[in-house]
Amino acid sequence: MEARLQELITEVDGLIDAVRAEESRASEAISRVAENHRDGAVNLVHYAELRQHDIRSVQGGLASIGATRLSTAEPAVLARLQAARNVLSAYNGEPLKYTDVEVRDAFALADDILEDHATDLFGYSSDETHSRIMVTLPTEAGDDLDLVRGFVDAGMELARINCAHDGPDVWKRMIDHVHTAAREAGREIKVAMDLAGPKVRTGQIAPGPEVGRARVTRNETGLVLTPSKIWLTANDLPEGEHPPVPADLPGRPTLPLRVDRPWLEGLAEGDVIDLWDNRDSKRKFTVTRLENGGVLAEGQQNAYITNSTLLQCDYTKSRVSGVPATEQKLRLHVGDTLILTDDQTPAHPEPGRTPRISCTLPEAVRAIEVGQRVLFDDGSIAGRAVDKRADGEHTEVELTIDYAGPNGTNLAAYKGINLPETVLPLPSLTEEDIEAFRFVAEHGDIANVSFIRDTDDVAFVLDTLEQIAQESDNPERVRQLGIVLKIETIPAYENLCQVLLAGMRHPNLGIMIARGDLAVELGFDRMAEVPRLIAQMAEAAHVPVVMATQVLESLAKSGLPTRAEITDAAYALRSEAVMLNKGPHITDAIRILHTLSTKLGRSQRKNRQMLRQIGSWMPENG
Repeated sequence: MEARLQELITEVDGLIDAVRAEESRASEAISRVAENHRDGAVNLVHYAELRQHDIRSVQGGLASIGATRLSTAEPAVLARLQAARNVLSAYNGEPLKYTDVEVRDAFALADDILEDHATDLFGYSSDETHSRIMVTLPTEAGDDLDLVRGFVDAGMELARINCAHDGPDVWKRMIDHVHTAAREAGREIKVAMDLAGPKVRTGQIAPGPEVGRARVTRNETGLVLTPSKIWLTANDLPEGEHPPVPADLPGRPTLPLRVDRPWLEGLAEGDVIDLWDNRDSKRKFTVTRLENGGVLAEGQQNAYITNSTLLQCDYTKSRVSGVPATEQKLRLHVGDTLILTDDQTPAHPEPGRTPRISCTLPEAVRAIEVGQRVLFDDGSIAGRAVDKRADGEHTEVELTIDYAGPNGTNLAAYKGINLPETVLPLPSLTEEDIEAFRFVAEHGDIANVSFIRDTDDVAFVLDTLEQIAQESDNPERVRQLGIVLKIETIPAYENLCQVLLAGMRHPNLGIMIARGDLAVELGFDRMAEVPRLIAQMAEAAHVPVVMATQVLESLAKSGLPTRAEITDAAYALRSEAVMLNKGPHITDAIRILHTLSTKLGRSQRKNRQMLRQIGSWMPENG
């Protein structure tokens, strides 16, 4: 025991010396952070150095004598090491090496700093919760104040607007509704707005034939459960003024068609419309509803209808118009070859020919090197570059598909492309992002910034913010804008310590763990540990975290949660904020997450379990 005790003393002393030496080496970077981040920057450097060592044997040795295992050292690394050293000193019968002042209050002070930063960035949480609920607003929130009121009543504490959708007029109405609902509820709700960054997507695919389908649904025995439906409107109406398809129709989507006005106005309920569809099959539809200038007709068979289809009722006829072209997709299987090109000519799927598709950012194609991975549509299709060719005008990369569904997977136009191994020569903010940034600086509270990869990206964001401040009538408001860096790329994860130090130049800073894009780039096998590692690094920096992507997603979309996502939500609530995405049942998701947050707020803080009294285990009186 005595020999092992001396080994532990030597090892802990070595760790203390190592973190102090790293602090000295990083002194220039630490000196550049904002004053309120100084303690966090020092502790971040300590933590990053600690994680460079394999201390599992030290942890086991300390645990064997009842000392700290250093497993929750993030808030105050040096103080936790010093406390461990003092325990070893006591066991060794020597005076304590470090004073009570150095060790005693370090954890409580770190918790207070982190909570202050979270409050400055996100606003106050309730007394019983640690995490705030961030809710993504749908477009309807710009026109429906009651919808936003419902979110607030259910427990929304932060509102999120995705600047990749809608526009400034809608954003402003959303913000006004948030402020109104918050004022009525007697509390502050801040607005965070996402800047999308450059999006690498597949290019256009030529449209297919102009054919629409009206389809029935059947049970297992072939009995029709819901009819096929067509919705007829007059073809002389301006674009955008056609009566919408009724929203209360069950079954497959209703096919909207345009016909001659006199023929349409001659229809009555019960009339039978005859047609020969595109497969030369005779079909009948019966008029069942006349509503708002439109006519609904239902049939008992599927029908394929084109813009040349002739409709007939009581010996009068009208040709169909308004059928849009079908969307074409590329069907890819494992082993297939795909050509990715910077030529923006629309793709033309042709059986027997090697499929090719453009990329919306030509620079991305030119940056890909042979051997690098290319992922499509959130990783549902993956390939590797096996050849690269350039003719002076265009560049194309030949990919071999090595991941797709068992029966192949469709690739559509404008789907995301991830290049986890490629260095992209692109700024973190596009011109569109910078315009949205100006809007956020004037009307919002937080800018969530995408596509962060390294310190240069962070510097570009902060320099752009300063430029906006200098152009603003209220520069101090702009300079205090909350900045949340989205950690969603492999470089951002690998450069996390440096990214955080660069971001801590800004006093009002947070990070978002965007688990969806991280999972695509890193692979699902890494997602068990990577979000936790990012959250630990941020805690060491005393920087608040938003946990994002697919939290209670099944509940928000279907109205029923899975058991696994309730557990996932509990993990997410260790962060200072949790983001919920859109869905028809989002209000229910907010309510349940608020209930979980209230329960867990008394039982956990970050990765530390708080041992509250468990009433369920109390012995019965008497």
